[in-house]
Formats: sequence, C-alpha cells, structure tokens
Amino acid sequence: MNGKIYGYARVSTREQNEARQIKALLGFGVEQKNIVVEKQSGKDFARPLYQKLIRKLKAEDTLVVTSLDRLGRNYSQILDQWRKITKSIQAAVVVLDMPLLDTRQGKDLTGILIADIVLQLLSYVAQIERENTRKRQREGIFAAQSRGVHFGPQRMELPENFPALADLWHQGGVSSRQAALSLGISYQTFLRRAKEWEPAQ
Repeated sequence: MNGKIYGYARVSTREQNEARQIKALLGFGVEQKNIVVEKQSGKDFARPLYQKLIRKLKAEDTLVVTSLDRLGRNYSQILDQWRKITKSIQAAVVVLDMPLLDTRQGKDLTGILIADIVLQLLSYVAQIERENTRKRQREGIFAAQSRGVHFGPQRMELPENFPALADLWHQGGVSSRQAALSLGISYQTFLRRAKEWEPAQ
C-alpha cells in the first residue's frame, strides 16, 4: 500500500504511560508525527483523537495499533471499527501483537479472509471472557453478601444523643431541623435515620 502509515496508542488515565506503545509503533516504522496518543477510558468509545484520526484515514493508508483492544472494548465495537476502516474507508489495519491481523496484503483475498475470520474469533473470545469476568464478579458479590459483607459507603456513626432526639421527634417535640442542628448532622440524614429508628414505647 502506498498511503500514509498512522499509529494509534491509548492508555486509560489510571494506566501506565504510553511509552511502550509508542516504542512499538516507532519500531514498526510509523513516523513520530503520525502517532496519535489518547489518554482516556475506552469504555464509552467517545474518543475525540481516535475519531479525528479515523476521519483523516484514506484508502491505501494503514492504521497500526499495538493490540486489538485499542480499537474497542467489546465484540461489536471492535468489529464495527474494523469494518469501517477496512471496508468503508478501504485502509489497512495492522495489529502488532497479532501478526495474522494484518490487511496490508491489499487485494490478496486470502489474507483479508483470514484476517476477518481471526478477528471475529478473537473478538468473540474477548467478549465471552468479559462476560465471564462480570459473572464471576456478580457471584463473588452475592457470596460476600451472604456472609454479611456490606458493599457501598459506610453508614455514618450517629452521636450518642441521637436516640433521645429521634424519640422526641417521633413524639412531635422537636423538628427535624432542630434535632439535626443539635446533633451536628444534616436534616436529611436525621430524617432518614430517624424514620428507621424504632421509637421507645
């Protein structure tokens, strides 16, 4: 292919820096000026620099990524981007850690067919793995809850005089705002906890 070669690197805000990906892209032969680096979560795939790069791609250009998950985070996203680049734009894709995922053979039908089959298989496997991970997480949470483990924010410790003021509030002897002020907590917190409180008989 005679077009330009672009590289795309992405790291999440919590991830390691992008140096390893850039080194791999430079090693492949992508010029520094043609490497786009994005620091953003790929969860919603609303990545402005990636989208700008895709709009810039033309037929005969090549997009190089270090791994398949740079294109998307799930089966449908990856396939959608792959088809957009290789079919709609008619550019090539090279995935450095998967040598079979290289469509630079251009008009070589066998090469394109193999790449498409491998991509669909890998994307499917990746999706299944993510679903299994979510399933294990749900099972782990359920098991922990059955052992009495509490998830979510810790409930605030209430002042020692809360029971007396809650009882007084239930009897109509004090307003929620007055009680909250005396306790040094918000009146919403007082109301919520006072409603849960069993008043003294």
